[in-house]
Amino acid sequence: MLDQHSPEGPRTPGTATRGETVPTVPPPASTAADAVDVTALLERGRTLATPVLRAAVDRLAPPMDTVAAYHFGWIDAAGNPAAGDGGKAVRPALAVLSAEVTGAAPEVGVPGAVAVELVHNFSLLHDDLMDGDEQRRHRDTVWKVHGPAQAILVGDALFALGNEVLLELGTVEAGRATRRLTAATRALIDGQAQDISYEHRDRVSVEECLEMEGNKTGALLACASSIGAVLGGADDRTADALERYGYHLGLAFQAVDDLLGIWGDPVSTGKQTWSDLRQRKKSLPVVAALAAGGPASERLGEILAADAKSSDFAAFSEEEFAARAALIEEAGGREWTADEARRQHTVAIEALHAVDMPDRVRDAFTALADFVVVRKR
Repeated sequence: MLDQHSPEGPRTPGTATRGETVPTVPPPASTAADAVDVTALLERGRTLATPVLRAAVDRLAPPMDTVAAYHFGWIDAAGNPAAGDGGKAVRPALAVLSAEVTGAAPEVGVPGAVAVELVHNFSLLHDDLMDGDEQRRHRDTVWKVHGPAQAILVGDALFALGNEVLLELGTVEAGRATRRLTAATRALIDGQAQDISYEHRDRVSVEECLEMEGNKTGALLACASSIGAVLGGADDRTADALERYGYHLGLAFQAVDDLLGIWGDPVSTGKQTWSDLRQRKKSLPVVAALAAGGPASERLGEILAADAKSSDFAAFSEEEFAARAALIEEAGGREWTADEARRQHTVAIEALHAVDMPDRVRDAFTALADFVVVRKR
């Protein structure tokens, strides 16, 4: 299966100057993948997966079916049809693309795309409740609209549906795909447990943070990157290489997410300003800044230690959160995290070298990786 750390291991962050004002990572060097239409790739995954995803959600008993439909953006809080933001659809795009590695049609990867999307959204429903997030994709989260009990139940139901969609195929390949999905789900849950536990600690190492993010984000993107190939009959060597690509892509994805969680524009992200700081997240910019040493790092450590004991943290002003973000940046946490996103992107692309695939498929994988590290939401 997957290495839990990148081949080079995490690097020690150093002091950095202030980064650019836009919280994105500069694009990689130009490649043949520049000619790939990433929007079309994402839309293809969404178009192929959505009818099957809707059919799966329709199996749920009321009111879980309508609660799930609200979460996916298909209806509004009153039950009226809506054209909500259903997310970036990176995972479905990867799943249908990976089927083409084997020479199969992209449709072969659709059950895998749907299964991964169901598990991903199970995690979002539960995470929003555990984290107290009130906004996702520019509207109220399920627990806020329908209550915590429905958020838990619908999340559980989506997890079960994900396995059901695969096992209904009744093939050897479906069994192999399900084993990979369940392993990824367990790692994802491990990552969420680590994330929660870190919120109550003064210090978390860069290594611990990368392990947590590899579990929480990398594992499911790894599964998405290989599951279509598995359904298409790929051997374990091919599937493992595709998982390595997805795992390191997940680390790059999460590094960018961590930047957006502090410096992202709420209009683009759909979340509150300084959202990760409000939740006391030990994200990569924070842990890298704390590990850097120097006056800004030491001052940040003192402030965060005091924050952990504060009973009125939710009442902090915008200026107080902005001051913490400024210290993280001054200590080098922002620049280090952007560098780490680029490094993980490079390791992901290198993993593709072990797989024989058509050039157009390789270019598409590369283009999706490029998209992940330069996105703004």
